[in-house]
Amino acid sequence: MLINFFMALRNARIPVSITELLHLLQVLKKGLVYADVDEFYYLSRMAMVKDERHYDKFDRAFSEYFKGLEDLSSMIASMIPDEYLRREFEKSLTPEELAKIKSLGGLEKLIEEFKRQVEEAAKGEGKEKDKEGKGENGRGEEGNDRKGKKKRGKRRWDKRDYKAYDDNVELGTRGMKISLRRLRKLARTGADEEFDIDNTIRKTARNGGLLDIIMRPERRNTVKVLLLLDSGGSMDAHVKVCEELFSAARSEFKHLETYYFHNFIYEGVWKAHNRRMNERIDTWDLLHKYTHDYKVIFVGDASMAPYEITHSGGSVEHWNEEAGALWMQRVLDTFDKTIWINPTPLDTWEYSSSVALTKKLVEDQMYPLTIRGIEDGMNFLSK
Repeated sequence: MLINFFMALRNARIPVSITELLHLLQVLKKGLVYADVDEFYYLSRMAMVKDERHYDKFDRAFSEYFKGLEDLSSMIASMIPDEYLRREFEKSLTPEELAKIKSLGGLEKLIEEFKRQVEEAAKGEGKEKDKEGKGENGRGEEGNDRKGKKKRGKRRWDKRDYKAYDDNVELGTRGMKISLRRLRKLARTGADEEFDIDNTIRKTARNGGLLDIIMRPERRNTVKVLLLLDSGGSMDAHVKVCEELFSAARSEFKHLETYYFHNFIYEGVWKAHNRRMNERIDTWDLLHKYTHDYKVIFVGDASMAPYEITHSGGSVEHWNEEAGALWMQRVLDTFDKTIWINPTPLDTWEYSSSVALTKKLVEDQMYPLTIRGIEDGMNFLSK
């Protein structure tokens, strides 16, 4: 039965291997979990899943595979291979005992009896739990019905607690923070405000036991980020998720500069999302103000007419003397790493010529606004 469960996890695109399955079998043989599907859920997840991004996939696969199962009594015997039982009996029994067993029908008969007793014990344990759950007049203490059947709340795996960690779903702020942390370069900067336990122990030992408390600067992320957000038009449908991205980036990056544009980068950008023309900042100033080691992140749906990118005068809001494609090339020439994050679904990109054109201009470094997309983008920027 565990082989089928293993295959169900593989079909759910969870990267499990035979090694994890063998580890789970070894733990089960030790009797750590017995006839309790809740305990088996936590144990199997711990043994089989090595990355929290797959927890939601695991929950869905587990729910589908063990639907309606209250305990493991129906599968406990089938999880123990006959060959394993035969080896264990042969190791633990003396030659005289083995001879006696052979006269009574052989090891096969003993294995059948052992499995029968395992099943009966599991069923008996289930009945005891059912009795414990009943109160007076046949009512249970936790919302049992009149027949004494316990009404269970939603199972842990059905609550979808890890949906935000799934690497293919659109992000909330928490998921974004997790993904943005891929782009980190930690250094100890600022005042000495963190307790340094290792050096404190070392100094105290050198002082013959006289306590010498050592403090050190806190480790901070020194990565510098230039975030440019598309605002207005078709991006109105993505306002919420872009606000969440901005909030997550602000909390993760100490050195963060944010600007706004509309549809594509031209000769001017804005510090405010309402983009008042009298508050426009020259893009040349942007290129000269920030050093080349800033990581540039564009966020936009790249949905527009292709001429808005390729031609002078293509902007829908003003007359641009030079094409947006030229300004994008200047950005790439100025900064070491540039990516574009697109909030529209990845499977729709092929139907938009402007998305394909933008992707080509940023040297194919366009990523969807999902956990995996953000992580892939951060991994590229951190190289």
